[in-house]
Amino acid sequence: MRSETAVLVTGASTGIGYATAVALAKNGYVVYAGCRTAQDDRRLRDAHEKIRPLLLDVTQQQQISAAAEAIAEGGAPLYAVTNNAGIAVAGPLEYIPLDDFRRQFEVNVLGALAVTQAMLPLLRRTSGRIVFVSSVSGQIAPPYIGPYAASKFALEAMADSLRMELSSFGIAVSVIQPGNVKTPIWAKGRAEKDALVARLPAKAVEHYGEAIEKLVRVTEREERTGISPEIVAETVVRALNSARPRARYPIGTPSGWMRKFASLLPESHRDRLIMKNFEN
Repeated sequence: MRSETAVLVTGASTGIGYATAVALAKNGYVVYAGCRTAQDDRRLRDAHEKIRPLLLDVTQQQQISAAAEAIAEGGAPLYAVTNNAGIAVAGPLEYIPLDDFRRQFEVNVLGALAVTQAMLPLLRRTSGRIVFVSSVSGQIAPPYIGPYAASKFALEAMADSLRMELSSFGIAVSVIQPGNVKTPIWAKGRAEKDALVARLPAKAVEHYGEAIEKLVRVTEREERTGISPEIVAETVVRALNSARPRARYPIGTPSGWMRKFASLLPESHRDRLIMKNFEN
């Protein structure tokens, strides 16, 4: 444990980000917690004395630059960045509004890269760590959440490239791959379902309306049976504290070996297994 070093956690207002910020603070790190509202700022400050909230929208370069400057002047050298900020855009790819798809990548992929680029000069001073919070959907893409899955696949690829590019600088890169998690991200997506349907053409609702309703039920079921954000947070702490961090940490269900097995199945078999989730 590095008790006098700092960690930046993006998307720390709720869910995995909030749990990670608290867990790292309890482990002695100074935690810069990226959030977007004054209410989130107060909640994070109240959670632990070592948490220092920062106004940070990962799609706003000015806020990212200001965060890097604040961390550089904060007195605790930056040891790690946990790229957790993310949104979930769902809908049939045939009709998904392209602006929604762009927004998915702006937050989940380009936002993570922009933060990483801004913080790397500080991480080089400590031979630090970078963690990306991905998803099982970054390994196995389900139907109707293609934008989200595509963003997580992209995040996995970006992490692989960075891991090799930064190895000569002593900077380790790890990916956390949670399965189903009890997190607000899917509730937010469900809350926006009606708005999405309203933007879809009539043919889209005719073709996919029933599937969208089934997707809502699937996400509700998986959210109820998912692991807690605290379990994901513990894995982030383990990755940062490990002398030899792993490239990937699959946690939750399906288990890591099941994901590898599924990836080796013929696509027709894997498709049938995945689609069974949408039969009820």
